[in-house]
Amino acid sequence: MELGRVNQLKVKRIVEQGAYLQAAEGETVRLPSQEVDPSLQPGDELSVFVYLDSDDLPVATLKKPMIQRGEFAQLRVADTNQVGAFLDWGLPKQLFMPFAEQPQRVDIGQQVMVCVYLDNTGRLAASARLERHLSAEPADYRMGELVSLLIWRRTELGYLTIINHRHVGMLHQQELFKPLRPGLTLPGYIKQVREEDGKIDVMLDKPGYGRVEPLAEQVLDYLKMRGGECPLNDKSSPDEIKALFGVSKKAFKMAVGSLLKQGVILVDEQGIRLR
Repeated sequence: MELGRVNQLKVKRIVEQGAYLQAAEGETVRLPSQEVDPSLQPGDELSVFVYLDSDDLPVATLKKPMIQRGEFAQLRVADTNQVGAFLDWGLPKQLFMPFAEQPQRVDIGQQVMVCVYLDNTGRLAASARLERHLSAEPADYRMGELVSLLIWRRTELGYLTIINHRHVGMLHQQELFKPLRPGLTLPGYIKQVREEDGKIDVMLDKPGYGRVEPLAEQVLDYLKMRGGECPLNDKSSPDEIKALFGVSKKAFKMAVGSLLKQGVILVDEQGIRLR
């Protein structure tokens, strides 16, 4: 049974105080009576989150928190006191973040990016010192691999992201074609893992021709709505292309090339025209 994570457990027995659930290795944990469905029977399996209650005893819940142990997420500060802060993570008992795990003191209502870990007393806690909890193992991603990206913070180069709750990746400015904000989780792709320093670049669009088809359709729709003409061509600036279609110049040129091969458009110095 893993504390701070969702576990698949089997109902061992049902009593007035709730249901006792058992892991394969024999450990048991109580699901409180208010969460026990009347139809529940011994032998049934449940997906539950296991954490410590106010008495520091393991307890199960059917509620799914916003974050599990070893994961990263942006949470709201619900309260503070003389020893730390308490974060809303979707469970009745708030998640504690000690002062030692705060690079800067946080205030009630503030959104803060954290990782959940087990402290030296065996309790679940949150840390805003994210670097301590990222994987130190070399990344083994493949170029073009689909990954989960958590937007961390803005930099001069773009956005730092957390890849699969393990590594840091850079989403460069030229890859930004939609509004983003810290705390947002979305799918992305590995652009490259640099051999010289192991740093990882990521992107939101599938590499290669992955986005050509829908973008080509978007260009065609634009032409049909604008009398068959578009003022852009392969000599247009990246800013002009991004303003009109929200994509990079490279993606735009690939889409136009696809339409040219299909013989549905013409391209000249004035722009693009339907045949």
